[in-house]
Amino acid sequence: MAGLGLDAIASVAYGPEAVVLVLAGAGIAGIGWTLPVTLLVVLLLGVLVACYRQVITAFPDGGGAYTVATTHLGRRAGLVAAASLVVDYVLNVAVSVAAGVAALTSAFPALLPWTTELCLLVLLLVTLVNLRGVAMSAKLFAVPAAIFVASVLAVIVVGLVRGAPLHALPETTQPVGVGSVGLLLVLAAFGNGCSALTGIEAIANATPSFRAPRRARARRAEAWLGLLLGVLLIGLAVLIQKFDIRPVDGRSVLSLITEGSFGNGAVYLVVQLATVLLLALAANTSFGGLPVLAAKLARDGYLPHVFGLRADRMVHRHGVLVLAVLAGVLLAVTRGRVDVLVPLFAIGVFVGFALAQVGMVRHWLAERGRNWLGRALLNGFGALLTVAALVDVTASKFLAGAWLIVLVIPVLVLLLMAVRRAYNRIGELIGVGAVPDRPRRTGCVVVVPVVGITRLTSESLSAALSMGDTVIAVHVSFDDEQEQARRLQREWEEWQPDVPLVLLDSAHRVLGPPVAAYVRSLTDERVVVLIGEIEQARPWQRLLGNRRGAVVARHVGRTTSAVVCRLRFRLGQRPTPPTDRRMPLSKGLYLHR
Repeated sequence: MAGLGLDAIASVAYGPEAVVLVLAGAGIAGIGWTLPVTLLVVLLLGVLVACYRQVITAFPDGGGAYTVATTHLGRRAGLVAAASLVVDYVLNVAVSVAAGVAALTSAFPALLPWTTELCLLVLLLVTLVNLRGVAMSAKLFAVPAAIFVASVLAVIVVGLVRGAPLHALPETTQPVGVGSVGLLLVLAAFGNGCSALTGIEAIANATPSFRAPRRARARRAEAWLGLLLGVLLIGLAVLIQKFDIRPVDGRSVLSLITEGSFGNGAVYLVVQLATVLLLALAANTSFGGLPVLAAKLARDGYLPHVFGLRADRMVHRHGVLVLAVLAGVLLAVTRGRVDVLVPLFAIGVFVGFALAQVGMVRHWLAERGRNWLGRALLNGFGALLTVAALVDVTASKFLAGAWLIVLVIPVLVLLLMAVRRAYNRIGELIGVGAVPDRPRRTGCVVVVPVVGITRLTSESLSAALSMGDTVIAVHVSFDDEQEQARRLQREWEEWQPDVPLVLLDSAHRVLGPPVAAYVRSLTDERVVVLIGEIEQARPWQRLLGNRRGAVVARHVGRTTSAVVCRLRFRLGQRPTPPTDRRMPLSKGLYLHR
């Protein structure tokens, strides 16, 4: 529960605050609806927990909205679920980092002007940790999670016993209206409060990470997570009404509740610092989720295959970097404001919730196992509630930025489908799945650009002679270098490398176009351009290179169909002895070194 439930546990830092921000506009009458709205959110929480326990039963190898929707609702529904998960992961990082910095600035108000910079700094630290491949066990996660939960429970218990704030809380900075609480206001508050339900699907997504018996352990962890989250949400809602908590600029609602229970002493600092640490870890879980999802999409052909590669430390580096960049852009644009990010957070989550529940209904209708009707009805009820919550969140926050999420998810789906079509076209062109013609030996011309007669030239020609039937050396000379070119030709004849030298003129003092034009003039079926380059022994010495090889390789690769090879010659390396060492691989086949 500590390893996979941090997103859900951390949501108590911003979920109740999202409800208060809406209801406080109606004054004391609005704050009086905090507990009823929270109870509705907890009711939905209970239904979702029961539904995801069934997902664990049906998909013990790891389900999640993407797998469930793809299996039972089709490819496009699976892509919608995947796009919503991508949005969810990105927003989870942004919201967690912003909420953690809000807790920090609440404890140290002098840092408030640096909110955006602090958010980006925290994001940078989390990104660097994940690029290094530091893996933290659930036991290590449990320490800050236990401190946070114990601190919040202590705040709730002391606040309920005390019954009134320890001392006067800061005055609200939000304009207060007077009047009755309408249905639209309650629905808007409920939509905001649904952000507290994020992360409860993580256990069902990662069921294979549990020890045997996986289903029983995962279902038990899901139940305890729902129970703990429900208790914390209800307890905080009760204290919000008792203390008459109102929004205050530069202060989080959790910090106000803590101050009302314990004052602003040592316990207050412990709660705030525990909140910062837990939210940072909650952001870290997305760095474990999105790169894995991206790798799965890449395996299915919906993302570039580079997302499926792992770096030296077994890290999906490209997924980590893309997640960090997208979250950083969100934090910079919103200036780390939690009240702006949280409403956007719930939309992507509930798209995945709804698709998973509808897919589970289709699953039980197809399987018809034991108690299938009751399970189908439960998932159907969950689908009905999640669709209703999705409509509520989208409608109430559409003009406040929800339109962006409504636009982004279809665009992501279209991009995923475009990548798949591109891979399908590539597969058709190279004949994937078809039996190709048998390999045949063809003539090959190897063109070697040279500057002078050096050891680099010798090594390059030796490599070229082992690659092709015909080897041609080419030298590009400028108008004012004709004498040097003729001298090079005389020295070449004296050297006798058994390789012809072709002199190419360049009137405009460029290297790439003359070589490319000569390559295009060759009529052979296979042409390889082998470019020898010096690799400096020390990093600072790389500044001494002239980059000629890179210039030629780039131009020839772009303007011809030749294969470009770049031979690295490391300075300080001993020359290869001129012996023919052969290692037998099989009968009649040798590897030459």
